[in-house]
Amino acid sequence: MKIIKNILAGALLLFSSMLFAQQESIFTTYRYHMNVVNPAYAGVDGETVITSTFRRQWTGVKDAPETQAVSFATSVGGNLGLGVSMVYDKTFIEKQTQLGIDLSYKLQIGALTDLYLGLKAGGNFYNVNTSGLETYLPQSDPALSSISEFNPNVGIGALLKNEKYFVSLSVPRMLNTERAKNNDGYASVATDRPHIYLSSGYNFDFGTITPLVLKPSFMLRYVNGAPISLDVNTMLQIQEFFEIGASYRTDDVFAGLINLTISNRMMLGYAYEVNTGKVLASAKNSNEFFIRFKF
Repeated sequence: MKIIKNILAGALLLFSSMLFAQQESIFTTYRYHMNVVNPAYAGVDGETVITSTFRRQWTGVKDAPETQAVSFATSVGGNLGLGVSMVYDKTFIEKQTQLGIDLSYKLQIGALTDLYLGLKAGGNFYNVNTSGLETYLPQSDPALSSISEFNPNVGIGALLKNEKYFVSLSVPRMLNTERAKNNDGYASVATDRPHIYLSSGYNFDFGTITPLVLKPSFMLRYVNGAPISLDVNTMLQIQEFFEIGASYRTDDVFAGLINLTISNRMMLGYAYEVNTGKVLASAKNSNEFFIRFKF
């Protein structure tokens, strides 16, 4: 019994340390769902927007991560923006749901440039359901007890935006919280660390020559104790209703992206992601879908 506890504790410790690089959800289509990581995007440009994203990662691995995100943001007048967001993650027996309420304030610092400041308040519902685990013992092992916790959190963000470019910096969850503990040899350990997000992009409009807009951007993620993760993304917009592009992530991930603007209100997007690294090449591809609706 003690050996099983020690093995499980060690496995969870190793597993949690491996996940420091991706404790928070990663989206290849990040540019269209920025208010998940930056509350300053709530009500940006005076728009009311609902966005939903579904990501199925590593289709070659059983019980691989799945992520669903839904967000709503609107302008409430007086330079204020309000939003709510929900991110649901599921990996094997672990589930967590992050909820947040966003508040933003716009400062006009130029004729065509605005600075948005944002505040996020919410928390994370964390659950590990061990009832489905198979063991070699006829009776249940108390070291495999389920875990259910709620951790409150707060975040901040800033956005500098022009009709041609944007610069975003945020820490959506600032508190260093423990999702579980190791008490008297019972294995339950996972620590959430604050993540820093830096993103920027520019729109090169070739409208005077041809109806094309080139949209390069990047998303940098940093968390203490893990390598920096960087996405570099380039989209080509054609005739204001069709976008096609490619993305590269620094852990040997390549992706192809396509977006369709169905009307002035609705956009659909898809990203197909391939990992070429030696460790995860056999995990196969990841798929990501999103839908965005403007009121």
